Amino acid sequence: MSTLNPLSALTAPVIEPLLAARKAVQPLAPTPAFAAMVPTMEDAFAVQHATGVALGAWGAGEVPAYWKSGAGSRAAALGHAPLMPAGVHRYSGEPVVVDLSRFISPGLEAEIAVRLGHDVTPAMAADLDEAGAAALVDAMAVSLEVVDRRWQNTPELTPELKAADFLAHGALVFGPWLPWQPALDWAAQPCLQEVGARPALNTVGTHPLGTPTWLLPVWLRHLTRHGATVPAGTMVTTGTWTGLTPLVPGERVRVAFAGLGEVVLHTV
Repeated sequence: MSTLNPLSALTAPVIEPLLAARKAVQPLAPTPAFAAMVPTMEDAFAVQHATGVALGAWGAGEVPAYWKSGAGSRAAALGHAPLMPAGVHRYSGEPVVVDLSRFISPGLEAEIAVRLGHDVTPAMAADLDEAGAAALVDAMAVSLEVVDRRWQNTPELTPELKAADFLAHGALVFGPWLPWQPALDWAAQPCLQEVGARPALNTVGTHPLGTPTWLLPVWLRHLTRHGATVPAGTMVTTGTWTGLTPLVPGERVRVAFAGLGEVVLHTV
């Protein structure tokens, strides 16, 4: 079967150590030897795809259904990574239980996810601007990403190795889908994050890109760059509103966006 992201002979040997680190819940040292195996972002994307294929998360020629994308500012390069379906959970009123023993260094990010309402072909993606991409969205949801990494967080960790490890993704919990609101004022959007007995974090308009849809044209061109069509229903989380908060067992975690709903989980 053809693959959307073919691995080079140079890069292929990094797959097994990453799979072993994931299974053992033990981080890898990002040595220069590993960095040499993943010299470019295209190599990192190939590792993402091949890791998911090895874990049975998607087929070699399949566009994954769940994604993350984002950056710290509009001036920074956007990062993209697919999410393992087994780690994506829907919140439907009862707190989602998250076992932190499955993670190496778990943290929390409060985000908004959006869902495509239309198939997107390479030709469509090529000419999209933010308004055109937003018009392809049919729904949005409050989401909570559990961030984790299979690499030790040292100065030797290159952007390419971080990307190869799914941009430090661990799991995702998202709330009910709401109809997309194209006129929503994101600069005035409040977000509340509660973690155990720690002080609550209240923010307003703190999305690092200004609007969650700003990244969509670049993300869609990334997904279609090898000729694939992105199916309707594909979803993407769009960046943290609250920074990164470490997680420990035994806490109730709640993320709420005023007017858009909430997500609640318990850590064990």
